[in-house]
Amino acid sequence: MPPPVDIALVLAVDASGSIDAEEFKLQKEGIALALLDPTVQRAIRNGPNRRIAVAYVEWGTPGAPAAVVDWLLVGDEASARAFGAALLAAPRSPQSYNAIGDAVVLGLALIRVCPCRPARAVIDVSGDNRDMRSLVPALVAREQAMRDGVTVNALAILQDGAVGASGKPLLVENYEREVIAGPGAFVQVAEDRASFGRAIRRKMALEISGLPSGADLASSESVRGD
Repeated sequence: MPPPVDIALVLAVDASGSIDAEEFKLQKEGIALALLDPTVQRAIRNGPNRRIAVAYVEWGTPGAPAAVVDWLLVGDEASARAFGAALLAAPRSPQSYNAIGDAVVLGLALIRVCPCRPARAVIDVSGDNRDMRSLVPALVAREQAMRDGVTVNALAILQDGAVGASGKPLLVENYEREVIAGPGAFVQVAEDRASFGRAIRRKMALEISGLPSGADLASSESVRGD
């Protein structure tokens, strides 16, 4: 019987042409380090099953997101290091444009074949621009996610100070309107690419623990050590 896990988490990362080699390296290193972060590790250990399943996707080209690291179980530092090593060793997939909808579709397909029994399923999309040229537009993909009972969260990597009518960054408004889906779905902000690591650590801890986006991780019982 497939092992139970607290969450099946697809990390869908922007590998489009707007992300240069150094910025892409920062993203991958940020994810690898996030899984080892004490707050993230506590969130994993405090779940009923004390383990999660993680897969990693790169996206950009319409119709051609890539599943780069298949499902691995993470329940301690050793397994987190194993996932990070697989991630850092994988070559970058060829991507262009910003096909976020197609990334969500691939994430849903991966969740359907996950070799585990997740209590929750989340697709974590990070990017620095809106959806462009997806074969399945982001608005359609998010509807598919909601039908499947899958939450879609987003991490908006800001490139400028453009602000929308709500007073939020334009990219955050777009992701809230077109990308995120499901109860409690949220957009985490990275003020620039260099702050991606800090943003993904917080985002993972919230997703794994099931806390709302505004939760105080430092004081929450849900991620406090034994």
